[in-house]
Amino acid sequence: MKLQEAIASRRSIKVYKSNPVSHETIRTLLEIAVIAPNHRMTQPWRFYVMGQESRAAFGKVLGHRKAKKIDDKEAAKIVIEKVTNTHRSLPTMIAVATELNDNPEIREEDYAASYMGIQNLCLTACSMGLGTHVKTGAVMDDPIARKAIGVREGERVIATISLGEPAEIPESKPRKTAESLTIWNP
Repeated sequence: MKLQEAIASRRSIKVYKSNPVSHETIRTLLEIAVIAPNHRMTQPWRFYVMGQESRAAFGKVLGHRKAKKIDDKEAAKIVIEKVTNTHRSLPTMIAVATELNDNPEIREEDYAASYMGIQNLCLTACSMGLGTHVKTGAVMDDPIARKAIGVREGERVIATISLGEPAEIPESKPRKTAESLTIWNP
C-alpha cells in the first residue's frame, strides 16, 4: 500500500477481530514510531504495551469515570463492567507517554514529536492491514489509570492506541477541504 493510500484509508477502528497482534509486529511498529522527527533528538516517547490485565484495569478506571454521569447505580455498574471487558478484550493496547522536560519549549516540542511517532505507528499499521484507534482525555492523568499503565514519575501519558485486525471499518467522515483552511500570503 502506498503512503497516500494509507493516509486516505486510515480510520479509527472501534471493533476488532480477536486475533492477537504478534510481538514482532508490535516491535516493528514501535521501531517506526521512534524514527519520527524530534527537535534536539530528545527521543521523549515512552511506550507501554499493556497486557490483558492492565488493559482491564485501565478500562475499569475509564468505566468509573463514565459511570459518574449515570444516576442509576445498576446502569452505572453495567457501564463499568462493559468498559472494563471491552478493554480486556482488545487485541493490543499501547499507552504512549512523553518525558516531562523542565523547559516548557522542549516539553511542547517533545509532545509534538510523540504525536508524530503515533502517526508513524498508525499509518504503518494501516499499511499492514491493521487498525488503530488513538484515544486521549483526562483519564490519562488519573493516578489509578497511570498505575494500570505502569507509567513512571516524570512522564505524561498523552494517548492510548488500540491495535488489531479490524472487524469493521467505518466510512470516512466529511472533512473541510485544505483550500478552505488555507491562506496564501504574498
